[in-house]
Amino acid sequence: MKTRLEIIYEDKAIVVVSKPPFLRSIPDRYAPDLPNVFHQLQAIYDEIFVVHRLDKNTSGLLVFAKTEPAHRLLPIQLENRVAEKSSLPLLEGNLDPAEGVIDKPIGPHPRIPNRMIIAPKGKPSKTTYRAVKFYKKFTLAEAKIETGRTHQIRVHFESIGYPLAVDEIYGRRKEIFFNDIKQGKISLGKEAEPRPLLARTALHAFRLKIQHPVTGMMMEWEAPLPKDFKALVNQLDRWGN
Repeated sequence: MKTRLEIIYEDKAIVVVSKPPFLRSIPDRYAPDLPNVFHQLQAIYDEIFVVHRLDKNTSGLLVFAKTEPAHRLLPIQLENRVAEKSSLPLLEGNLDPAEGVIDKPIGPHPRIPNRMIIAPKGKPSKTTYRAVKFYKKFTLAEAKIETGRTHQIRVHFESIGYPLAVDEIYGRRKEIFFNDIKQGKISLGKEAEPRPLLARTALHAFRLKIQHPVTGMMMEWEAPLPKDFKALVNQLDRWGN
């Protein structure tokens, strides 16, 4: 799996990239030399500023600022819901109702590091969603987050009984195989080992809409599914209906 990002758009104020899975958005505090988007952009541009992040195992669109004024304005857009971020999660089960709003506060788990939970005293968190396609055991959905909490989409869908199809923290499996899709078992031979169709979080940030910090123009980008997620959806379309 490649760990280099694709630059979707750039001008003097911003750069929009499509982050592949398994690449960190920013340096890891414990292993700062591991590949990450920030360092890759820093090697290209004189200055680069972080606006928002994606989890390492989530693919999709990110915007970075190239100037301090742009860096001041873009996070405000996210906070005030001027900017829009839409993702495609593949969910366990058939989503019911097929569209709706999850409005539940999120906070850190009191005992487990790096895990979030629905917490009465957590930060307000709101996700709107709709089902895009139903399969026998799964649902491909579109989710828009009106707040940017850590693991928000993953926590919210788990809280209503539809965790991501692959999610080693909040889901039921850390990999998905062909046998998870097709009814009945398949024979691979004595020596063959089954290979997962997807071995990371089943989530792709596919659409980003912002107001340009200099021109004020509304701009929108989409990123197609990466190869691993696309291959999984292709198998679902073939065998999972």
